[in-house]
Amino acid sequence: MNIMIGRNIHEIRKIKGLTLSELAERAKISKSYLSNIERNLNQNPSIHIIIKIAVVLNVDLKALIVTDINVETQQYLDSEWIDFINELKESGVEKEHFHEYKTLIEFINWKNQNSNEKKY
Repeated sequence: MNIMIGRNIHEIRKIKGLTLSELAERAKISKSYLSNIERNLNQNPSIHIIIKIAVVLNVDLKALIVTDINVETQQYLDSEWIDFINELKESGVEKEHFHEYKTLIEFINWKNQNSNEKKY
């Protein structure tokens, strides 16, 4: 199992528009240490360091700890989400109004949880 933490950090950092120096400074780790992680020279960074990086990148910890085994599954899930987003767009949902739909989804989840609890 090849853990790709370094590659994931690098890709997400680029997507977020951060330089190596910016991420290192915000995460309060040395630039050289971060560089070694990204280049997989340090393949076993502590969970404390990974959490600090995830917080700065504003991503779930899982986004940084994807393995080769999970890559195919992740790509499949990503395509499902893309299909879902396209369906939303086709039905007239605009990105600017998604927060309203999120509130509705949260209510439905709450209602489902409460109805399941009453059954027991």
